[in-house]
Amino acid sequence: MLDFETYQQLLALYADYAAALDENQLDKWPEFFTEECIYKVQPRENFERGYPLATLAFESRGMLQDRVYGTTETIFHDPYYQRHVVGAPRILGVDTERIRAEANYAVFRTKPDEISTVFNVGRYVDTIRRTDAGLKFESRVCVFDSEMIPNSLIYPI
Repeated sequence: MLDFETYQQLLALYADYAAALDENQLDKWPEFFTEECIYKVQPRENFERGYPLATLAFESRGMLQDRVYGTTETIFHDPYYQRHVVGAPRILGVDTERIRAEANYAVFRTKPDEISTVFNVGRYVDTIRRTDAGLKFESRVCVFDSEMIPNSLIYPI
């Protein structure tokens, strides 16, 4: 069972994560994770069948920092904004060190001078570690429902 204060911290983690991405503060993204972490964006079919193939897969905060550098300094693309709508996390398990949770998400994309479109929909499957610096994602798997993502995946989900 998760106490009220810890659940409030969990809600803040989810909200702050989405806000940082929506405000294009990509330099903050790796700080939501433990040093040794997993971040994947994976199709639902592969996730449910236990297949390892993922659209993106990173295994440390250093790899996330490299992705931020690549995204901000080397990748050229049409500019767009993201907006995350994240459901309340559902607690799957709790122990003294970790919280397992999942939450539904929808990411909308808006290009200047175009209407907003649904970019990606799915669920986060998370393992959150309690640290001295607060709650951090030890593992975040973004399981998207569609078998395809339009165009390319540039910003984190």
